[in-house]
Amino acid sequence: MPLLTETLTLPAAGPGVTRRLTVLRFLGQHPGPKAYLQAAVHADEIPALLVAQQLREQLSVLDAAGCLRGEIILVPYANPIGLTQFLQGWHLGRFELDSGQNFNRGYPDLYEPVAAAVAPHLGADAAGNVALIRAALRAALPAGLPTAENAALKQLLYGLSCDADVVLDLHCDYEATLHTYIGTPLWPGAADLAACLGSRVNLLADDSGGEAFDEANSRLWWRLAARFPQHPIPPACFAATVELRGERDVDETLATRDADGLIRFLAGRGFVDGIAPLAPAAEPQASLLEAVDSLEAPGPGVLSWSVPLGAEVRRGDRLGELIDPETGERSPILARNDGLLFARRGHRWARPGQWIAKIAGRDKLDWRKPGALLSSR
Repeated sequence: MPLLTETLTLPAAGPGVTRRLTVLRFLGQHPGPKAYLQAAVHADEIPALLVAQQLREQLSVLDAAGCLRGEIILVPYANPIGLTQFLQGWHLGRFELDSGQNFNRGYPDLYEPVAAAVAPHLGADAAGNVALIRAALRAALPAGLPTAENAALKQLLYGLSCDADVVLDLHCDYEATLHTYIGTPLWPGAADLAACLGSRVNLLADDSGGEAFDEANSRLWWRLAARFPQHPIPPACFAATVELRGERDVDETLATRDADGLIRFLAGRGFVDGIAPLAPAAEPQASLLEAVDSLEAPGPGVLSWSVPLGAEVRRGDRLGELIDPETGERSPILARNDGLLFARRGHRWARPGQWIAKIAGRDKLDWRKPGALLSSR
């Protein structure tokens, strides 16, 4: 079927200032599930924008060949507000400048109205319960948009995704290896995504805090399953955040590889005919977010790294130094757990308390507490 392009308009931010979203709908020639993919809700995370263009091209080819099943929605830029935010030449796309709110926090939480609506009607059929819950989700969405532009953006994005079988939110970190954030109840079923993308670091949490976009879609399902244990309610929305390496990894070769991996993942999930899903060479590994250490700068200084990203490190290993330009003192940066060094701060000047490196380990860390596991910054 032909590609459908939809334009959604945000409330005017002021006279002459109206932003819009472009939504690409690929409607397969055969029945099937629904997938939703969006790029760069943190608008300065540019690798996602390039991968989305590769996805647009590949999905268009597959659509023309009649290989798509169900519905695939692609939002090639998820944050027109953040795309325009610059301060003295620096792109600031993670937070709305007006409110200070993180563009990837505070998505709608419809758990209570949905639970109240479905409670009298749930039964013994899992598929019937899924259909009932999705209908209740759609009905619980507010009829109109909030007047505030950022709130309206979040409601529009959530409205597009809330009834999908698969939701993928494409991001990147400052400097990083490719990694994912996934709900714990979705693992090890999510190992196919990790295998198709070559992700060595897959970070799990039931609730990482803050109502990020992926969890706003997926967490409702296991909350409902816990509330109504007498009725079968599967985790019917597979949602994940995909971190496409670092912010400078904007490269056609990498973008093509990542889009290929996402297409293979979709094929394995029943969205694409004629493409074999990728069999993993080894079982992908996962770490609970409570096992991920986020090292902070003990003071101001210049960051000098001696261990590369992707390295396996041991507790006590020297990762680099923080150099005080006033005194010349060099303070060692030491690993506090065993694991894989997967992310670092991109800017080489650090201020006290800023996170500077992340290590994904296997064992829970005493200083990592549930409920606020994602960095607010």
